[in-house]
Amino acid sequence: MPVRNDFAPGEFCWIDFMAHDLEAAAAFYGQVFGWTHMLMPGPPGAPPYGFLMNGENRVGGIGQMSAEMKTQGVPPMWNSYVATADCEATEAKARELGATVTVPTLEVPGHGKLAFFLDPAGASIATWQNLASEGHGVQTQDAGSLSWNELMTRNSDQAASFYGSLFGWEFASMPMGDIEYTLIKNGEKDAGGIMPMAGPQFEGVPPHWLVYFAVEDCDA
Repeated sequence: MPVRNDFAPGEFCWIDFMAHDLEAAAAFYGQVFGWTHMLMPGPPGAPPYGFLMNGENRVGGIGQMSAEMKTQGVPPMWNSYVATADCEATEAKARELGATVTVPTLEVPGHGKLAFFLDPAGASIATWQNLASEGHGVQTQDAGSLSWNELMTRNSDQAASFYGSLFGWEFASMPMGDIEYTLIKNGEKDAGGIMPMAGPQFEGVPPHWLVYFAVEDCDA
């Protein structure tokens, strides 16, 4: 099983799900993927947060959304994190490029730093700077773990310009029928994709990042 803790800057390195009801969400995903979850100790009064486990391996996180966020109408959502060598510098660059910072850089003691922002089209994404010398790692690509990250947006060219300037990503066009899909390249590696939101099925749907999980039988 590919369990990694060696993510290079520009790679997707973590995902987590922010739930309106953590236990209900964990039960649902447990039935679908066979995951268990393990809550972690946190500051008194802080919403619970823990790890989603595929056997003995971490595949992501799960947290209880705060009452304030729920009152503001924030829906349950998956978050995608991109590795960076300097979270503060990435946050500053994102601001320069027109992003709206929703969570300024903060440190998770003993682990790393994170920040959240909305890209110019409104899709939410996070960055992570690892500060730990060792870690448990994250399982990827195997059944029941993260296999792909994809941006759904109405302006692929705008997205490529923003994320290319921010993370150094390069892009390659991949026609898919009537759709022009865009591959995200981080160096020589495929890092994800950009899908244009074209058609009536996307009416009222905001731009967002999707996460895909590998399975052995998609129909099942």
